Amino acid sequence: MELTQHHRQRPSIVIVEDDASLLNALSFALEADGFDVDAFSSAEPLLFAPVEADCMVIDLQLPDVDGLALIDRLRARKIRSPAILITTNPTQRTRRAAAAASVPIVEKPLITGELRRQIDELVASKAH
Repeated sequence: MELTQHHRQRPSIVIVEDDASLLNALSFALEADGFDVDAFSSAEPLLFAPVEADCMVIDLQLPDVDGLALIDRLRARKIRSPAILITTNPTQRTRRAAAAASVPIVEKPLITGELRRQIDELVASKAH
């Protein structure tokens, strides 16, 4: 019997973060918590590739494109995976833009459980 669709056992997360240490730490922690993780250090690979994720965690300040602009470009390609924006000290302009895009912000440093709480909430809402 041939399956026509790939059925994932674990929720999938895409992380886009240019800080290699943070990218590795987030990837490790989320994989240990039972997620499949695709990690990227820049936006470029996501701009043209197929993206399937239960949730995306995207840094605001990427070297090649602003994180909110990346989310806008992905949504223009009909990629509707929920996203979380991570950043340090977001401006009011950033907060307004994220709110308008329905993207929650989790502030760095990521020392509380807020990022994981947001991921769990978005993954659960996508499953329903």
